Amino acid sequence: MSDRLQWDESAPASSSETAGEGSEALRERQRLAQIEMMDRWLGETLKEQRRSRRWKIFFRLIWLMLLLAIIGGGVRGVLETESAGGRAGQAAVVELKGVIDSDSRASADRMIEGIRKAWQSPAGAVIVRINSPGGSPVQSQRIYSEIRRLQQQGDKPIVAVIEDIGASGAYYAASAADEIYAAPASLVGSIGVIYSGFGLQDAIERLGVERRIFTAGNNKDFLDPFQPISEHQRQFWQSVLDRTHQQFIEAVRAGRGDRLKTDTPELFSGLVWTGERARELGLIDGLASVDDVAERLTGSRCTVDFTPSVAPFEQLSRRFGQVAAHWLGLGELGGSPVRYQTP
Repeated sequence: MSDRLQWDESAPASSSETAGEGSEALRERQRLAQIEMMDRWLGETLKEQRRSRRWKIFFRLIWLMLLLAIIGGGVRGVLETESAGGRAGQAAVVELKGVIDSDSRASADRMIEGIRKAWQSPAGAVIVRINSPGGSPVQSQRIYSEIRRLQQQGDKPIVAVIEDIGASGAYYAASAADEIYAAPASLVGSIGVIYSGFGLQDAIERLGVERRIFTAGNNKDFLDPFQPISEHQRQFWQSVLDRTHQQFIEAVRAGRGDRLKTDTPELFSGLVWTGERARELGLIDGLASVDDVAERLTGSRCTVDFTPSVAPFEQLSRRFGQVAAHWLGLGELGGSPVRYQTP
């Protein structure tokens, strides 16, 4: 009896101890949960601070690049101003690089500006360094005409030197020079005209899309890729290309004269030739580099660059526009669809 009483008396104490242990465990879990929550908060805060620092660094780099571009442009302008005078013992160089178009670095406006300044300087000769596949017929014709005009105003030699490629419209411009030189492996010539487009009228029908276009003039939309082209329109457009091609041929004949081997049937077919073969055909006068030509004309391999500069961001935006137009199949934005250009 006494034993049972003793056990009954101890039972409430044991239950109290169990309850106390449960409360302690609960408080421990709550404490751990608070610590874990605090760790997460601290972790997220650190991540946000890191992201904030990265963006600050990024924008600082952007501003630094802008500052360097401005400083670089200013320094380049000073150097160009200092060197623009040139010397009689040096050759003035103007670089024709890239596709020839009204909004490119090889536009007629920029090239004419550089060639005129080089011509008016005390430099003993003007060298047009060419690395271009050609481009706009009009821009090429303008460069050609300016070189021919300057030739009539004095006896300062204007010489073209082709590096990797001087084809189509680039060769058109080069043919105005007193002499043309290239490397043995340079690509020269491509005396032809090209127009390229797409015929998508069947595709639009399959997609169930209705093309809505309004014109005044029966042939106003004959180059629309979503419209079929008639035989009359095809013949007309071919006549435009043929006449533009004939202008090219006449300009090359006028510039090169008797040096051309006109008995070669494929000379004006649009083919492109190596520098070695171009010399045999009379398309160039010899194999030489810019330094070689400068030394022969002035007695010195020193040259002065008269190529007008392009602002870095302007050049980047133009390049982006050209790449976007190429991938969208739009050709050169704002340019003629007819090209003196090697594909």
